[in-house]
Amino acid sequence: MGDTDPTGPVMDRDEVDRALARLGAEHEAVETSLLALQDHAGRRLLEGARLTGRTEERWQATEASITLLWAYFDAYSGALRTAREIRARRRWSSRDDLVELTELLRGECVTVAGSTAATAHPPTLHGRAGRLSERYSLAALVELMNELYASSLDVIVAADAVWSALPARIDLLAAELRRTRGLAHSVGVRPGEHPAGDDLERITRTLTRLREQVVSDPLAFWKRLEGSSAPGGGRPDTTVYDREARALEEVRREIDAVLAVRQDSEKRIVRLRDVLSRADRTLAEARTARGEVLAKIAATEVPAVSGPPTVLQEQLATAAEYRRHAQWHRLSPLLESLEQKAEDELVRARESLTAVTAPLAIRAELRGRLDAYKAKVARHGLAEDTVLAERYERARRMLWSAPCDLRVAEEAVLRYQHAAAELLATAQPRVPGQSGQSGPYRPSGPYGPSGRGTPEERGGPAHE
Repeated sequence: MGDTDPTGPVMDRDEVDRALARLGAEHEAVETSLLALQDHAGRRLLEGARLTGRTEERWQATEASITLLWAYFDAYSGALRTAREIRARRRWSSRDDLVELTELLRGECVTVAGSTAATAHPPTLHGRAGRLSERYSLAALVELMNELYASSLDVIVAADAVWSALPARIDLLAAELRRTRGLAHSVGVRPGEHPAGDDLERITRTLTRLREQVVSDPLAFWKRLEGSSAPGGGRPDTTVYDREARALEEVRREIDAVLAVRQDSEKRIVRLRDVLSRADRTLAEARTARGEVLAKIAATEVPAVSGPPTVLQEQLATAAEYRRHAQWHRLSPLLESLEQKAEDELVRARESLTAVTAPLAIRAELRGRLDAYKAKVARHGLAEDTVLAERYERARRMLWSAPCDLRVAEEAVLRYQHAAAELLATAQPRVPGQSGQSGPYRPSGPYGPSGRGTPEERGGPAHE
């Protein structure tokens, strides 16, 4: 006790009093922290839970740390109490008292039995495990207690945070899962019959297993924040929960789609029947038109017309059967497929009718062109031209006779068209107010310009 070299110079009374005040404040702070740790809800849950995995291992070590922490605190309290008793002997402490106090307050005078540490199985601290006893200074004990407290609190806070967050959320999701399963069952979405039913079974198993794991091993679902050294610096790992929540949301959307099918399935089936009926009528019209084309048009290729889509009719009958038996989960994808196929079939039927009637459309266009040029020629007073009349009659006979050779008829129309264009280009324009012919076909002789005037000028009839 007289050798004060390891502890430095002997402390005076003021230094002793200040050291005792500081150590007393640290003692009070450590005691408050230990009592709060003792009463922490997470600690009580850990003590009463059936733990597994990582949490079981870390809690065993934490319990040992807490036991050692109390042992250190008791040794610290005893040393501080002894120092206070020595200081309290006299108002003005003697040198021997000051030497003893210096040893207590600065030196390694606190002895902790090695059996205490061995019984507690704490983590190895500063490589001192395995000794019969350990000696510490009060400052070193405070440092050790702070380390043990931080590591113990970290485990307790992390476990409590996971237990506070995940089980409640899992229970809410499980309740929503039960409601979704009941709704799915009502519309025929069952395991083994519909993928959504299989997903519901998988989500149920996953959530049940997840809750068991969270309750027994909460630290397996704790993610520490990088760079954080504070106790409990992290957040619960909700990766599995979030994945299953998204999966359940997808199933809910699928169920909503099935419900929508149940509500408007009758209207959709009626629309499908109408579309397929229109496609059948269009194909029937195309077949009739094909016979007409083959009878009226010669030397042309007319595409064949397929029969009605019997496969679609069979699938439509299957859809009606699904609706009668309330098999909405099977009806939903079938209707979606049928709606697209029916529209495609109607488009195909219309294209077939267009392709079949194309020769008739060409003949109609040639007839219209021929009549249009005839009317134009007549307006210019050239209808009586012999060449034009012959070419018109030839083209008309070809276009209004059966079977009609479109290629030859088109050539005849073009010849009439070219002849008419040439005459129209050389004809003189008519004089306004003059009712006679214009151009080279104006009347001559007694009724021409050199004669006695037109019939109108003489007051006589225009035609005899």
